[in-house]
Amino acid sequence: MSTSTYQDRRARVVAHIGAHAIALLPTAPEQRRNRDADFPYRYDSYFHYLCGFAEPGAWLAITGAGKTILFCQPKDMEREIWDGYRLGPQAAPAALGVDEAYPITEMDARIPSLLDGCDALWYPFATHAGLDAQMQQWLQPLRDRVRFGTLCPSTQRDLCTVLDEMRLVKDAQEQDIMRRAGQISAGAHIRAMQTSARRLRAGQEVREYHLEAELLHEFREQGAQSPAYTSIVAAGANACVLHYRADTAPVRAGELVLIDAGCELDGYASDITRTFPADGRFTGPQRALYDVVLAAQQAAVDATRAGARFTDPHDASVAVLSQGMLDLGLLDKDKVGTLQDVIDKRAYFQFYMHRTGHWLGRDVHDCGSYTEPSEIGQSSTRVDALSGQTVVNRPARILQPGMVLTIEPGIYVRPAPGVPEKFHHIGIRIEDDAIVTAHACELISRGVPVEPDAIEALMRA
Repeated sequence: MSTSTYQDRRARVVAHIGAHAIALLPTAPEQRRNRDADFPYRYDSYFHYLCGFAEPGAWLAITGAGKTILFCQPKDMEREIWDGYRLGPQAAPAALGVDEAYPITEMDARIPSLLDGCDALWYPFATHAGLDAQMQQWLQPLRDRVRFGTLCPSTQRDLCTVLDEMRLVKDAQEQDIMRRAGQISAGAHIRAMQTSARRLRAGQEVREYHLEAELLHEFREQGAQSPAYTSIVAAGANACVLHYRADTAPVRAGELVLIDAGCELDGYASDITRTFPADGRFTGPQRALYDVVLAAQQAAVDATRAGARFTDPHDASVAVLSQGMLDLGLLDKDKVGTLQDVIDKRAYFQFYMHRTGHWLGRDVHDCGSYTEPSEIGQSSTRVDALSGQTVVNRPARILQPGMVLTIEPGIYVRPAPGVPEKFHHIGIRIEDDAIVTAHACELISRGVPVEPDAIEALMRA
């Protein structure tokens, strides 16, 4: 993105915090993996959203007067030989569009003077360990000098409340990146599907990690920087474990494979789930359950549009899933009652225990309130039918054009008394990424098919 994009975002922060405030936020620290090896570095999403700087060891200060100051690692030829090139404070203003830049080693000396005279200090609450203590360390010298005329900020505010709202609606540049991420991830799913069928037809061994390798290869081959999250490749009964990770289990003909995987491209995540027959052909029971989940997803897609509530897609999918459970005998009508009884009592929870979607953006579970800000004071209570606990209900978020969310209903059938054996150990989830538009939504991950006939045709190719 251009420097002007980041400058515009920082200007919006300034307009919100006021002329006599200051905002401070760090990027993510490096994380030690073991001994002298670190995990692959990933910057903090809030920090990168405001400046596009990807190096570790950096902070950003945004003053109410509109000045942006970067603190970053200084140039160091010896460390750069080992760890890689550093931009450095001297080059940062021109490269990033910030007003000033200083070595991170000067931060403790410079921050108190920036705080002096401010009435409010904004920083992201509960995002990094030790951040609160660091703020107090910078504020203490000012408090110690109030009798000499120092003005110490009297209010501390959560910067996340500002940035969450900004990040929730994606601009055209962000949407284009997310479309491309969806295309790359769709291609990776296709590659995994076809590899599974091809190897099984050839009599070769297939394990979950073989399919994970295909995903990772396609992500990097197409220019994505990394997976957006740990890939789920779940064969057979493993698909009934919601956050199962790709492991060593064999992929067998006649079983389903659930893959939940997406790449991260230029700081933005994709998130796709497909469930497919390992050898390319659904069995009757698999197809029956799959058709229910697909119909539930379509109902949720139809409910996703500007002006609808965030909960509308979930409610639409629950109704279809619940009716399907009754029709297929997963739920006994004589025991659970009518469709409305199933919904009211949450009897469907035995086979569907998660929500139908979440925000998507720089993080796979992206920031942003799920409660409508204009109705924040409204609430009601109810007693949950399963737990017996009192639950507070608040009005769900009203969807706006540019919001991006996932749509991901599922069914997970574990063996239990009264559950038809032909459905045992079948887990199915179908997930797509959707950009909210004025009258509908744009599915940006349909480069990989969802219709069962199309999946079988793809796997025969």
